[in-house]
Amino acid sequence: MPTYQLSVNGESRTVNVSEDTPLLWVLRDHLDLVGTKYGCGIAQCGACTVHLDGQAVRSCSLTMASLEGKNITTIEGLSKDGEHPVQVAWKEVDVPQCGYCQAGQIMTASAFLANNSNPTEEEIKDAMHGNICRCASYTRIYKAVEIAATKIS
Repeated sequence: MPTYQLSVNGESRTVNVSEDTPLLWVLRDHLDLVGTKYGCGIAQCGACTVHLDGQAVRSCSLTMASLEGKNITTIEGLSKDGEHPVQVAWKEVDVPQCGYCQAGQIMTASAFLANNSNPTEEEIKDAMHGNICRCASYTRIYKAVEIAATKIS
């Protein structure tokens, strides 16, 4: 089995896995970073969203062969003590119901706001569109992203 050297949450990590192993399973099963969730396995729901070189990506569809030299950030590495502006806004608005999609939602929102700290309501909805919330907490999600933008800018 090949050995891969990864930068995950600012730390160098080594894993021995097949080149077609999805990043999601490396994070969860090999690195014990279980904040990233399995939702659909086909990159449609957003539960497995992480940052790859600062961009929000679906970890279930990325294989190890495509990750050499990339910086990966998971929900565990977004901030120490949950103090990223998006995480703070999530708490202020009390977004989660079941909570299953929240890590992916937060990772999508934080990558979006890193590139657009003064978004319109429509831009927020467009950015968050690909993340499914089974509890339909979309109104609170959009409000939290809006509040987080004011904390970032």
